[in-house]
Amino acid sequence: MDQTLIDFLPIAVLLGIALFFALLLPILSLSLGPKKMGARALAPYESGMTAIGEAQRRLPVKFYRIAVLFILFDVDIILLVPWAVTFRNLGYFGLWAMLIFMVMFVVGDLWVWKKGVLEWE
Repeated sequence: MDQTLIDFLPIAVLLGIALFFALLLPILSLSLGPKKMGARALAPYESGMTAIGEAQRRLPVKFYRIAVLFILFDVDIILLVPWAVTFRNLGYFGLWAMLIFMVMFVVGDLWVWKKGVLEWE
């Protein structure tokens, strides 16, 4: 066998095991699991009490806004770390590119702050 194919043999074995379990587990679940649901299984359940009112309620948008801002801060850090590692090799182009990025990021943060997104009631 060619040496490059032997190098990929562990990956092929792992892929085969993953596919085996990915196909086996749903088949076992369908064949061994319950066939029909009883009245108790179909009844609404919440902390042992019958639900009062609608099950679907609207969540305030502020939770989503904070989550998106958290992701934006994470992306900022993810972009800053490799830039800091290769800073000496990038020269002035890398410096100016990061300065422009940081100015845009700070302007966006100031806009979010001015809009009151970070206020929590």
